[in-house]
Amino acid sequence: MSQTPTADRLRNRLVDAIISERGVPCDVERAMRTVPRDAFLPGIELENAYTDQAVTIKDNPGKPLPLSCASVPSVVAMMLGQLDARPGDKVLEVGAGTGYNAALLAELVGGDKVTTVDIDSDVALHARTTLNTAGYESVTVIERNGLLGVHENAPYDRIIATVGVWDIPATWWDQLVDGGRLVLPLRWRGQTRSVALTRRGDELVSDGMELCGFVPIIGQNGEQTVPLNAADTIRLHYDQDQAVDTDALAATLAADKPAGHFLSAQRIGGEESFDGVWLRATAGDDRVCRLEVTPEAVEQDLVSRPAAPGRSPVLVEDDSLAYLTVTREGADPDRPFRLGAATYGPRGEDLANDLIAHIDAWGSARLAVPRMTVTPSAAGAAPGHVISKPESRITLAY
Repeated sequence: MSQTPTADRLRNRLVDAIISERGVPCDVERAMRTVPRDAFLPGIELENAYTDQAVTIKDNPGKPLPLSCASVPSVVAMMLGQLDARPGDKVLEVGAGTGYNAALLAELVGGDKVTTVDIDSDVALHARTTLNTAGYESVTVIERNGLLGVHENAPYDRIIATVGVWDIPATWWDQLVDGGRLVLPLRWRGQTRSVALTRRGDELVSDGMELCGFVPIIGQNGEQTVPLNAADTIRLHYDQDQAVDTDALAATLAADKPAGHFLSAQRIGGEESFDGVWLRATAGDDRVCRLEVTPEAVEQDLVSRPAAPGRSPVLVEDDSLAYLTVTREGADPDRPFRLGAATYGPRGEDLANDLIAHIDAWGSARLAVPRMTVTPSAAGAAPGHVISKPESRITLAY
């Protein structure tokens, strides 16, 4: 597909910006400089197609349409780097989206080696149309529930999901070769991380994970969301295996002011990420959930301000909770913010102490990432802290 000089310039400028922030493998860089992203985003202005942001499109203004999301380009580059696909590898993509990611995969391995699947017929049709228009006719597009995979083209050397996955289905195990690689935005305890896993017999073993955010895949309902107040401005997100008494928590929030605010020894700079606290906590504590607080709730002082109101880790037990906070201090100009815990309920102080222990453990090795080992639910779990799901068991160990 021919491109205008403006499109070429914008595309290369986008890739240059991504490379300036993170390492990108040479083959992924080449693919991103080659595939015209704007061709997969109808109705989006050319300049907007080449910004490092997610884009939501509608296929056809003349009919009721599903929404299809194009992921942030830097996240696309990151996940393709994790996938490490080589020429000739057979690749399954779960979540066809706009077709852009499948085109990048075609550049990496060859179009006839790529199968992309989507449960929504209009999304699959859009991907098929844009891939054809952009010159990637050899990519296979299937309309199907992605949790089933595409058995007729299996086995695959690589599987990549571009939708949030809460549990790894057995069908994907069956369709991934031993030694093959699975990259997916895996959801557990309220967070989502892009995890790179290599199959070793009956185990999937990680060698990297990075924070990300994706729309959840259709068909998995293991995550629960409940309001903790009548106005629905405070919400708790938790997994189905967690014992959470939402009625007791709601009663505590309605009746109590914060039981206390406790500070850890850990300070951070203005641009420093503290998401590793959440990851560290999930490696050994089954009480970790996600607290969501709307701006209205913060403005009305319904709760002490969480570290990130839309998504903060929280420890929950019976009628009590403790969640992560960030407090500005002037003691250290390089790291002016201190991490801590705000609490509600009679066990709040104990939970705050436990959360601060997680913060301090993170603080001693801020860039450390646990090893994740995943086994089928019928198999024995690996040593370490186990999170059990219907089709898999996840073990985390530092």
